[in-house]
Amino acid sequence: MGSIILVGTAHVSEKSIAEVNDIIERERPDVVAVELCPARYQALRGEVETRDIPIKNVLKEGKFYYFLVQWLLAYVQRKIGADMGVKPGSEMLAAIDKAGQIGAKVALVDRDIQITLQRFWARMTFMEKLRMLGALIAASLGIGTKDIDIDTVTNEDVVSELIEELRLFSPSAAKVLIDERDAFIAGNLLSVAPEGKVVAVVGAGHREGILKYIQAPQTIPDRKTLLELPRKRFGLFNLVEIVLTIMVFGILALLLFYGGVPVTTVLTALLFLFLTQGVLSATGVIIARGHPASALTALTLAWFGFLHPFLAIGMIVGLVEARFRPPDPGDIKSIAEAESIGQMMNNKLFRILLVAALANIGSMLGTFVAVPLLVQYFGIPNPLDILLHAARNALGIIGL
Repeated sequence: MGSIILVGTAHVSEKSIAEVNDIIERERPDVVAVELCPARYQALRGEVETRDIPIKNVLKEGKFYYFLVQWLLAYVQRKIGADMGVKPGSEMLAAIDKAGQIGAKVALVDRDIQITLQRFWARMTFMEKLRMLGALIAASLGIGTKDIDIDTVTNEDVVSELIEELRLFSPSAAKVLIDERDAFIAGNLLSVAPEGKVVAVVGAGHREGILKYIQAPQTIPDRKTLLELPRKRFGLFNLVEIVLTIMVFGILALLLFYGGVPVTTVLTALLFLFLTQGVLSATGVIIARGHPASALTALTLAWFGFLHPFLAIGMIVGLVEARFRPPDPGDIKSIAEAESIGQMMNNKLFRILLVAALANIGSMLGTFVAVPLLVQYFGIPNPLDILLHAARNALGIIGL
């Protein structure tokens, strides 16, 4: 078995490009391995397909969040690269080009980006997802970003600190983005090692983890488990939505039948609840610069998601947006080349998915905002007192 030389790089560093070229020239390896999957390699080469997008399937299967996260991450990386004067992933392409010059074999050793993103999204909690989307949108707009000293990006202490920050943000997500990929890449490197000397070009954040797995290959998880797509599961947030729906209608029923509250008051409460959801959902659509018909759909139908927690209003609104502004076959390629958030927002495909996502988020926020607003609106000093009063009346009626 040949030796494996790990080269940790920054993905937007001119210094890393020079280092990669120097090491490959000096070592003359039989195999040059890069931290890319075929899809990411094609994207770096500008070979993104121009094709029709199965937008209905993307919306119905709820996969639009994966695409949004992927595109926003790629855009933020391009933005950083532009500030540094280096195209993201240039060191990977430099390694591949250098391999061709010396006659070395090229190995793409990373896990498919779509599998990683789907597993990443499935592991995150609802609040982590909101924070992630918010942070990506803010970074895309240049809000809250810091000046970057690119020369420190490959420093092990700095890398360790950044990784620990990610683990604090979301331990489960960090496991998917870092640990699982470290194991997957290490397994692939060990599989090509019998072909001779290997120089592996990887992100600085992966170097230490990959090295640990190479030194202890028995700890690498089964490959099938690392490639398994997450199943749609019934999560805690789904349970909260159902319980909240039952609770609200249960409370209103108690107030109506046993609490002495007039029917008009109960109907007003429901109208207030549904309007809050509709207004916030429509606001999300407007922020995403959606079509007026999409905003109207969100405003008038967001309440339906409350009655049917398993039906996401974002899917309906996204389909309406796609009906009035259908995506173009070249949208995926133009997203990959977008140089500003304005260009992203003008892309029909990106806007459809953003409209769907923000309509969903607005509707969900409306559910949690409406109850305290109702309490304040009706001037109820202590809602629990009314519930207890209604419960006592109900028990009295049934003779208990």
